[in-house]
Amino acid sequence: MDAVFQQLGVWLADSALTLLFVTGFLSATLLPGGSEAALLATLSLNQYSVTSIILVATLGNTLGGLTNYWLGLWIPNRTQDEKHGHKALQWINKYGYWALLFSWAPVIGDPLCLAAGWLRMRFIPCLILIAIGKLLRYAALVGLFAGFGTL
Repeated sequence: MDAVFQQLGVWLADSALTLLFVTGFLSATLLPGGSEAALLATLSLNQYSVTSIILVATLGNTLGGLTNYWLGLWIPNRTQDEKHGHKALQWINKYGYWALLFSWAPVIGDPLCLAAGWLRMRFIPCLILIAIGKLLRYAALVGLFAGFGTL
């Protein structure tokens, strides 16, 4: 059994896409971090297609955002205090589901996903809008780094 785990560890360590997925996931949770460096490093390898890189980063980052959504479901008190509420809560109250397009944004993005779960917003619209926002972000980063002709 140790050999299986050892082989798995070697595979994970050698795969830039796996690292990109993990950093994308972790950077979208409430933990601090960013996936931009991993995205650009993976892109600079010229080993994977641009589409694969964008999709893997988007998948990891979307699942990280959904983790925040699910954590929000565990928060029992849904009373809203507009005056003292977090900026993410104010955005969701003002823009509704559309605010989740900004789930990629630094500082506000993670709390947006958490607030969506806390407010018990419907899962499928949240999933779609979080994924679209994160996909557009990674496509823009790749476009800026490698040129929009690569998309």
